[in-house]
Amino acid sequence: TIFNYWCFSPTNTVCFCSAVKEKENSADDGSDQEGSKIQNSLFLKFWGHSFDRVYAWRIAQAMLFDQPLVFDFSYESNMSRREVENTVSQMLEVEGWNRRAINPFHLHFCNLQPDGSYHRELVKRYTPEVWDRLLVTSTERHYIDLFPREQLVYLTADSPNVLHSFDHSKIYIIGALVDRSIQPGLSLANAKRLKLATARLPLDEFLHWESGAKNLTLDQMIRIMLSIKVTGKWEEALTFVPGRKHDGFYQHQTKPLSTNKTTRGADKKHYWKSL
Repeated sequence: TIFNYWCFSPTNTVCFCSAVKEKENSADDGSDQEGSKIQNSLFLKFWGHSFDRVYAWRIAQAMLFDQPLVFDFSYESNMSRREVENTVSQMLEVEGWNRRAINPFHLHFCNLQPDGSYHRELVKRYTPEVWDRLLVTSTERHYIDLFPREQLVYLTADSPNVLHSFDHSKIYIIGALVDRSIQPGLSLANAKRLKLATARLPLDEFLHWESGAKNLTLDQMIRIMLSIKVTGKWEEALTFVPGRKHDGFYQHQTKPLSTNKTTRGADKKHYWKSL
């Protein structure tokens, strides 16, 4: 018989232990060596539904106590049906990566209209039963009606401001759109209209990026944000930027982050090829 039980530490970390109660009066029945190892092992493999409980517990904790991360679903009028489908596909990846994270965000799907194409596609992909019990906050309300305006920071590749460090007191917003299909500056213009602070990831400051748009997919963004939230190190978080998009990290990043083009240009000769 296998007994699975929870252990709660003061830091709200969940530990899982397995204990195996040996059968009494067991006899040598000729079972193979592998079977004997499994029976006598203290730690057994958890089944998929056990991991689902772990993930659900973490997400429930995040929804109660952790930092929100907002996805803005106000762009469906700017996209074709195929682009909405591509965006929803990426959002499923977003929710999956966040659900499996050690320290997840409390995801907010804002401006999600009940009769809109985003919502219909999400329900179709998840199925109505799964969608109804999905541990995210989905609402048709605007994020400026949910959070203090001074806490909001809209992340957009077009922002002139660099996100030097991750701020746990801020609420970051990511546009739920396929960037390459949208006219440049749309999310920045939206943030400016709402008089919100904006920021961009420090791609130029850490990566040798000669040319090309610096737009990342939504699943890449969530992995970067989950990493920077935990480690506080852009060198680690930006490893989730696909290597095909850049020529490697700069070798030395000892100076404070700067948006000065002259400084960045002088440092471009010192970089190492990413793996």
